[in-house]
Amino acid sequence: MRFSLCNEVLREMSFGAQCDFAAALGYDGLEIAPFTLASDPRAITPADTAEIRRTLTDAGLACSSLHWLLVSPEGLSITTDDARVRRETVDVLRRCVDLAAELGAEALVHGSPKQRMLPDGGEAAARARAAECLRAAAEAAEAARVTYCIEPLARDETNFVTTVDEAAELVAQIGSPAFRTMVDCAATGRNGEAPAALLDRTLPGGLIAHVQVNDPSRRGPGEGEMRFAPVLGTLKRHGYAGWVAVEPFVYVPDGPACAARSLGYLKGVWEGLA
Repeated sequence: MRFSLCNEVLREMSFGAQCDFAAALGYDGLEIAPFTLASDPRAITPADTAEIRRTLTDAGLACSSLHWLLVSPEGLSITTDDARVRRETVDVLRRCVDLAAELGAEALVHGSPKQRMLPDGGEAAARARAAECLRAAAEAAEAARVTYCIEPLARDETNFVTTVDEAAELVAQIGSPAFRTMVDCAATGRNGEAPAALLDRTLPGGLIAHVQVNDPSRRGPGEGEMRFAPVLGTLKRHGYAGWVAVEPFVYVPDGPACAARSLGYLKGVWEGLA
């Protein structure tokens, strides 16, 4: 099982320090949020990318994936009726796809709840606009040979794609082998579904390309009520070969301690399954 850490957990550190710390804890990779590298991913130069990848490699890490794709620049949206904003949003998404490929990542995770909200009234048109933007991202991903995952989020975060079933419909609509979905344990739990049962149902069909582990309390795995032995056991039983990314939002007592405790818990669970 390959575990990566979402790097914004360590955002107070320099990128080199993030890599060294995550590697020392025993993580295999980082899931990178582009906003932690630059306010606009289009400003990240080839020289920057080469340095980022070299820093990862020197620490013995891989870039597993990218996420939080549309945090910055501000004002992006895949559902807005403003064509100029959608064009800029697609431009940013395409750059994120290229960045993922340049860093050797396997996947991108499209969460960004605020940037995909459906407006009150005109929901069908907004969904069609979102599909158009995501189709462009999928085409870029196919060309770059990476996988673009639409992330089902909790219903209290967004009103568009809140279940894997809804994501599956979008995957079918886009119709690209590079466009799939993923499971975020916190979002799944907050929506009232057990992530292990969801994975058991969806892994055999090849729909799931990525997994994020976190507690519905938004703390790290093992820091809340959700038990992750069923989740990891299901992944093992189905021969899941993708990454498992640690993505807490609430860091107790701080980011480094949360990163350490989360991985210790997960590795203990994983070893217990052997």
